Amino acid sequence: MTALLELRDKIKLIYVKNEMFIRPVIKFLIAFLVLIVINGQMGYMKKIDNIAIVLIAALMCSFLPSGCIILFAALFSILHMYAVSLEIALFGLIVYLVIFLLYFRFSPKDSLVVVLMPLLCFLKLPYVMPIAMGLLGTPASAVSVACGVIVYYLLAGIKGSVPAISAMNAGDATAKLRLVVDALLDNKAMLVMLIAFVITVIVVYMVRRMSIDYSWTIAMVAGAVLNLIILLVGDLIYETNISVVGAIFGNILALGIAKVIEFFRFCVDHSRTERVQFEDDEYYYYVKAVPKMTVSAPAKTVKKINQQRVPAGYSGRSSDSARSSKSTGSSKNGAGSRRSVTITDLDDEDEYEDDEELF
Repeated sequence: MTALLELRDKIKLIYVKNEMFIRPVIKFLIAFLVLIVINGQMGYMKKIDNIAIVLIAALMCSFLPSGCIILFAALFSILHMYAVSLEIALFGLIVYLVIFLLYFRFSPKDSLVVVLMPLLCFLKLPYVMPIAMGLLGTPASAVSVACGVIVYYLLAGIKGSVPAISAMNAGDATAKLRLVVDALLDNKAMLVMLIAFVITVIVVYMVRRMSIDYSWTIAMVAGAVLNLIILLVGDLIYETNISVVGAIFGNILALGIAKVIEFFRFCVDHSRTERVQFEDDEYYYYVKAVPKMTVSAPAKTVKKINQQRVPAGYSGRSSDSARSSKSTGSSKNGAGSRRSVTITDLDDEDEYEDDEELF
């Protein structure tokens, strides 16, 4: 566990130091994937179904606010609708305007959710987003999730209606519009998924805010189970043909991603929980303190090796002269005798002793 905590801290440190460069790269990748998926799923206007156009748009999104990714995605999809029919493009524009009004009113900070939700739906992984937003967002995040689901079924409905629309005459504008409207409003699968995801976001948020141990884990498990139950019940009632196996494995994958989110956002040690009680003149306070799981950075021990300081004016030659001058006075002690010469610095800080053979 210590190694994982150290790895987490290193990743966070790298992100903080290089946030100026990492955020544009992330926005570029998201915009590129979204636009590629839109072109791949629709692709009716060949002029924008070009990798060069997608790269240019993604590069522009990387340096613009995150909300611009929504604008480029909406623009690409409306152009593809226009290539099918003008009436379809007008209907898509009206739906987008309603979605933008709801999005900017309730959850303007969740701009990436509106973009990522249709992308995950096309990748058959829509169950990740409601649990993740319940852990990271607020109940208002359910609006962004719902908007993303509506966008997905709008694009899917238009794609399914294109063969019938192409067979109609140019003057059958009302029939074309009714076909697309019915494909969106009469879609029971969209209704079931909207109910399931909205309830999941709210339940996960409420449970993870409770003052209980392992609240995040309980919240994500409860959200996944509730989400699966609502989808299965909706499938039995409306015959939505939801893949049961896909829903089960999708929710299991959502739990795994939710645990990764918890590790980076809310990793605490419940075994060291403390409960404190105190009061003032007006209130009694009952506080529950749960320490975060952290690992202290390894202390770096630097061993500094200093050379022994030599007094000013002291050298091998001066020591030789000192020894020769002293040897005349000590010659009476006889050849082969030894004596100790102590040289003291003026500051009396260092002493050097030199034993030499005197001849």
